[in-house]
Amino acid sequence: MIEAVASLNALIDRTGPVSGALAAGPVAGALAPATAAAATAGPAFGDVMAQVAAGMRDSLRAGEAAAISGIQGKASAQQVVEAVMSAEQSLQTAIAIRDKVVAAYLEISRMAI
Repeated sequence: MIEAVASLNALIDRTGPVSGALAAGPVAGALAPATAAAATAGPAFGDVMAQVAAGMRDSLRAGEAAAISGIQGKASAQQVVEAVMSAEQSLQTAIAIRDKVVAAYLEISRMAI
């Protein structure tokens, strides 16, 4: 389960600032004020995604730890089920985000420059 979140983290790390033709294109001047305003408005997209991925990773680890505790008899069945369900929801969210990021990347790569 943790591998899916790690792959999401790796995907986020590979994405960087806009460069190449988009940064130097005719819309770059039009986007500059909006980009400057967005940069001061809040945290960067990559930072937010990194925080989300870290939260998902922690949820998956908690689910695995609860499952191990349940096997050892240290946790009740209800605690184990709640932790595992939370981990499963986090994993499905990570997979959905990854799929959307990949789809967006493919769409951008198909755009004519």
